[in-house]
Amino acid sequence: MMPPRVLVIVPAHNEEESHPGTLAELRAAAPGVGVLVVDDGSYDGTSRAAREAGVAVVRHPVNLGVGGALQTGFRWAVENGFDIGVQLDADGQHDPSYLETVVAPVREGKCDVSIGSRFVEASGYRAPFNRRLGMVLFQAVVKLAIGKRITDTTSGFRAYARPVMQVCQYDFPKDFPDAPLLIGLARRGFRLDEVPVKMRERQAGQSFYTLGKQLYYPYKNLLASLMAMIRRPV
Repeated sequence: MMPPRVLVIVPAHNEEESHPGTLAELRAAAPGVGVLVVDDGSYDGTSRAAREAGVAVVRHPVNLGVGGALQTGFRWAVENGFDIGVQLDADGQHDPSYLETVVAPVREGKCDVSIGSRFVEASGYRAPFNRRLGMVLFQAVVKLAIGKRITDTTSGFRAYARPVMQVCQYDFPKDFPDAPLLIGLARRGFRLDEVPVKMRERQAGQSFYTLGKQLYYPYKNLLASLMAMIRRPV
């Protein structure tokens, strides 16, 4: 039996400075995986830097948000025959040396979505106070909704099985694919699990989460989580 094909999906917005280091580190850590950069409406040389690194690029003409970028990546993965899709930030926060750790539970059939968590084990990560409050809130919301504790609902380091990507290519939160996505997937019957990882500070570039998005994030995410709880899975 052939091993499953893995595609690392890198959503990117104005990450020209981050790409060389991030993509080189990814290639060194996991030379056998496919890599797709989804340039989400950047106005710098994000796409050029990715192509110079020798990876595939899909570019949005306008900024759709991290959810929209991931949805494009999932569709590309499904159309090109990949079995597992891995979400990896472009900014260097996610250490590619943990890629196998995140992928393994999905490849082995233990779960459908594997979440790289900063909090399953002590990792030294210390979020700002306001973010810690949000994390605690959404841990509680997810636990209430699905009956399972997810310690790191905001982690963007995740692996998805092909059936999950097949669903997500059509139905996916466009801006904040955090707690609402986990609730929606669990209610569809997909199995979620966490593995311990360590994360780093952003190395360069510009975050998807601008000041305006950070201000309305908790309200939008809470409302979307509540909608996911009452929405009938299809």
